[in-house]
Amino acid sequence: MHENRVLPVIRFPEFKGSWEFKKLRDLAKIERGRFSPRPRNDPKFYGGDIPFVQTNDVTNSSGSISNYTQTLNSDGLKVSKFFPAGTILITIAANIGYSGVLRIGMACPDSLIGISCYDKTYNEYLCAYLNNQQPKMSYLAPQAAQKNINIEFLNPYPINIPTYKEQQKIANFLSSVDKKIQQFTEKQSLLQQYKKGIMQKLFSQEIRFKDEQGNDFPDWEEKSLAEVLTPKIREVNKPSEKYLAIGIRSHMKGTFQKPGFDPDDIAMEKLFVLKENDLVVNITFAWEGAIAIVKPEDDGGLVSHRFPTYTFKKDQATHEFFRHIIMQKRFKYMLDVISPGGAGRNRVLSKKEFLKLKWTLPSVAEQNKIALFLGELDKKIDFTRQQIEQTKTFKKGLLQQMFV
Repeated sequence: MHENRVLPVIRFPEFKGSWEFKKLRDLAKIERGRFSPRPRNDPKFYGGDIPFVQTNDVTNSSGSISNYTQTLNSDGLKVSKFFPAGTILITIAANIGYSGVLRIGMACPDSLIGISCYDKTYNEYLCAYLNNQQPKMSYLAPQAAQKNINIEFLNPYPINIPTYKEQQKIANFLSSVDKKIQQFTEKQSLLQQYKKGIMQKLFSQEIRFKDEQGNDFPDWEEKSLAEVLTPKIREVNKPSEKYLAIGIRSHMKGTFQKPGFDPDDIAMEKLFVLKENDLVVNITFAWEGAIAIVKPEDDGGLVSHRFPTYTFKKDQATHEFFRHIIMQKRFKYMLDVISPGGAGRNRVLSKKEFLKLKWTLPSVAEQNKIALFLGELDKKIDFTRQQIEQTKTFKKGLLQQMFV
């Protein structure tokens, strides 16, 4: 049970007095969506111009619903429930308790509930409050065949609510934080698109760098990986104590650490040491893009024989430049071709064929120029990613202190 009146931890200074806990049913009209046809995928109800919102549209909306993945025709609307713009929708099954405000009117299925605020309840505030309650709702949800909530669950749900003006102030402030997150996200997307476009022009040699004297660098040359890489085997006995094991993510997403790995969990008696800036491949999943440059923090980590390692011949290639090569779709395709095997995921890269792969490379001096340029772009993208995460963390902390 809640006390009837509770003050938030932080508050805008112009507001005084306690907030009050009220039941959701006293703040808004709560109605379930509807879509009665069976089978649900009968095409005669779809394909019109009426937006038909789905659970995933709400879950992925970040509190503001303007996108939809399906539409209904007039027959479909007759067997569904239409909610106007401004209605709060909340998910009640699978992903429970995610809320969003409709920006346009949409038809809704029975996997969603519509919440229409009464006069003294501000919909943007109530939506933010409900979204902050999502983990709690999911935890409290009754479980039968699967977890779900319903109108009976939501009707008495306690909402801590201030005056209408303070609700607006809070909601508008949170909206400004969301706008900042959106701006950072759009900036990150634009930087990623720019990098993708510039890499295509660099690797097709549409864009070339000049040397320090303003002269052209030598022509690019096709070379086999055997010409630029040296297989490096650093075999050691399996440790008797727990150790740092290293794995490689698929889809060119780099290495990951498994600290405190128990040597009793593997049967092999020999392992292999990784060093910073090695090229390392997981031969079992190379076809899926499991290849990476070893990060500084991975130095000294151990891998099994399924992870061959290579160092770069400094007069032929640099690890800084090569980290961009292994991100290319064509490189992944080449790994796929030399990874024969049976059905499913049972495919193993041929280390012999790996060294026969060919790639057209610039001189080391031009590699350094390209790598420096792309590295600066990566720093900007990573900084923007950090700004997004920091702003999300700030918002999360704010919500925890505003919504008791």
